[in-house]
Amino acid sequence: MRLFTGASRARTPSGSGTRCALPGTGSLPMEDRVVNESNNPQNRVPRTLVRVLALAAGLALAGGASAKTLRVTSQLPPSHPITANLMAFKDKVEKASGGDLTIDVFHSAQLYKDSEVPQAVASGAIDMGAASLTRFAGTIPAVDLFYVPFLLPSEKIALKAAAKGSPIRGPLDDAILATGARVLWWQSLGNSVFMSKEPISKPADVKGKKVRVFGKTLGKFVEVLGGAPALISGSEQFIAYQRGTVDAGMSTPAAIKSRKMNEVLDHVTLTNHASVWFVVLVNEKVWQGLTDAQRKLIDDAGKEVEAELANSIQKKNDDVIAWVRKETKMNVIEQSAQQIAAWQKASQPVIDIYLESAGDLGRQLVEAAGKLK
Repeated sequence: MRLFTGASRARTPSGSGTRCALPGTGSLPMEDRVVNESNNPQNRVPRTLVRVLALAAGLALAGGASAKTLRVTSQLPPSHPITANLMAFKDKVEKASGGDLTIDVFHSAQLYKDSEVPQAVASGAIDMGAASLTRFAGTIPAVDLFYVPFLLPSEKIALKAAAKGSPIRGPLDDAILATGARVLWWQSLGNSVFMSKEPISKPADVKGKKVRVFGKTLGKFVEVLGGAPALISGSEQFIAYQRGTVDAGMSTPAAIKSRKMNEVLDHVTLTNHASVWFVVLVNEKVWQGLTDAQRKLIDDAGKEVEAELANSIQKKNDDVIAWVRKETKMNVIEQSAQQIAAWQKASQPVIDIYLESAGDLGRQLVEAAGKLK
């Protein structure tokens, strides 16, 4: 079993920001400043070599008529719950298949950045990939239901919304399948928090700040609060904070430790304003090319690791916050019920913005969310 580590890519300043266009999803209608280091020729060669090696590995390891090697891309490092979840899937599949299936995991955006994963999987450039759910917002705006601030007010409700076959997840899985990528399982990352250089304790503190976001609707949230959103891939956020490209950002607590945010930021505010999800995708043609037994084995393993992560992620995030308090200089800013109510009130316009862009499917999902208890 192998976890591909690859060589670290050189990083150089990317210069002025550009408009953001997600592959296969179109341009986002907001002024996004993007750290796009992959445009640097020094960075292209290593990534190209890794992709060639990954393809060669897949071809070399496939033996026998039905034996199959599936290559999986993740933008997150090995210590992050998303990649650890993929490794658990790998272990289960390889053990159960008796050598019939091999899973090669390429982490830390060695092959593709988060923004590139949906198109890479749909086109067949890579067999499988883990990507933030919001990466589909360009073609399926309704996916951003989970990123409408405070719409799913508790972890329990968010987990119900994301349960396989639910009136919310079901239609979203179907819509993603139409792009050429099948959703195998969802990966829970818990709730989003603010991380910043200067303290953020109330909505007014966002005004005038440049804020890293990872989705269109969260960008609208920042705009409603008077800030300037910048869509920056997870693998690029450390350098964005380090260079001052942005003043603050959103992520889950897990990213603070795995991406060393404590080295470049001073405060974390526990707003818990959005439920963050990744989806693990497989190219539909690759899926149909598997045997029935292989598909069942993969589906069963996916269900197991989905439940394992969903049941453990809150503790993982709580453990990170405890680590932040004890081992770092970051200041943890708690939020009272009264303060959360102020955030909810300030974010109300985002619901209307979401409904306007998400159309009939979005309205259907908002109604379904309202019935969850």
